[in-house]
Amino acid sequence: MSSARCSTGECPGVPRVVLVPGLGLDRRSSARLRRLVAADVVHLPGMGRRSPVPALDELAARLLAGIGPGPVVLVGHSQSCQVVVAAAADPRVAGLLLLGPTTDPRLRRLGVLAARWVRTAVREPVWQLPLVLSQWLRTGPRAMTALWRVTAPDRIDARLAGVAVPVVVVRGTRDALCPHDWAARLAGCAPAGRLVELPGAAHMTVQTHPGDVSRLVAGLSGDRADEG
Repeated sequence: MSSARCSTGECPGVPRVVLVPGLGLDRRSSARLRRLVAADVVHLPGMGRRSPVPALDELAARLLAGIGPGPVVLVGHSQSCQVVVAAAADPRVAGLLLLGPTTDPRLRRLGVLAARWVRTAVREPVWQLPLVLSQWLRTGPRAMTALWRVTAPDRIDARLAGVAVPVVVVRGTRDALCPHDWAARLAGCAPAGRLVELPGAAHMTVQTHPGDVSRLVAGLSGDRADEG
C-alpha cells in the first residue's frame, strides 16, 4: 500500500477518518493529528459551531449527514464521544476511537465537575492554553453550556452495549475528567471494546499526543502504511 496515497485518504478499502471536536473546540484541536492522519472534521453545535444545540440524537443525525460515503472511523473527544457513540449504529461506521469519553455520572454535579476540571487543567501543557481559550471563545459559552446539558445525562455506557464495531477507549493517566474505572467500564460495555491509557497524558490527548492517537487511528482504519 502506498504511503503517499494513504496520506491523501485515497487508500482503496481503508475507512476514512472523521473527527468530531470536543466541547467548545474546533478543527484547531486536531491540527497536529491531521498532519499525521488524513481526516475530515465535522463541526456541530457546541463543538466548533456557535448555534442552538439540539437533542443528542439530532446531533448524531447531523454528524451522519456530514460524513459522506462509508466506511468511516469516527473519532470523538471528550463530550463529542457521546455523539459518535449515538451515531455508531449507522452501517457506514466501521469503528470508534473515543478520546477521554464523558460523562462519568459522578461528574454531573457542578461542584464535582469543577474540581475535576481544575485537577486536570493543571496537568495539561501550558502551551495549549491560548489555543483552547481561542476555540472556546469562537464557540461561545451559551452553545457550550447547552451542549453539556444535552449530553451529560446520556447513558453512553448503555449505548455502547449495542455497538458491534471495534471500539477503542483512550484516556491519559493524568485525566481526572475521565478516570480509569470509568474508562474501563466503557471499554467493557462495548462487545468489541478495549482500553488504552497514555502515560503522562491528561484530557487533551488529541492536541498533546498526536503520534499516539495517530497510531490508534491507523489500527482501527487498517492503514499500517506509516508504522514501523
